[in-house]
Amino acid sequence: MKYVLVDKNDNINTTVDLSSGVGISGARTYFVGVKRLKEKEFDKLWKIMTKDEYDRQFHSSNRPPSHQGIRWWEEDKEITDSELKY
Repeated sequence: MKYVLVDKNDNINTTVDLSSGVGISGARTYFVGVKRLKEKEFDKLWKIMTKDEYDRQFHSSNRPPSHQGIRWWEEDKEITDSELKY
């Protein structure tokens, strides 16, 4: 399973492919060792998640709003302008 090391700006710093049995805690242990930081300092700078989880969060946060493209004020303006011409 792929795990990602994500900074506080939600950017992927490093990706690693570990066996699925290690889980998030095993991936965290791996990344703490790679960065050579104390655990408390590591937690202030980084977060660990699966690549699938990151992709879901990134996709949902960058999805355009469902109301995009509806410009009701232009439609209302056309009705008002045409009514004023009479």
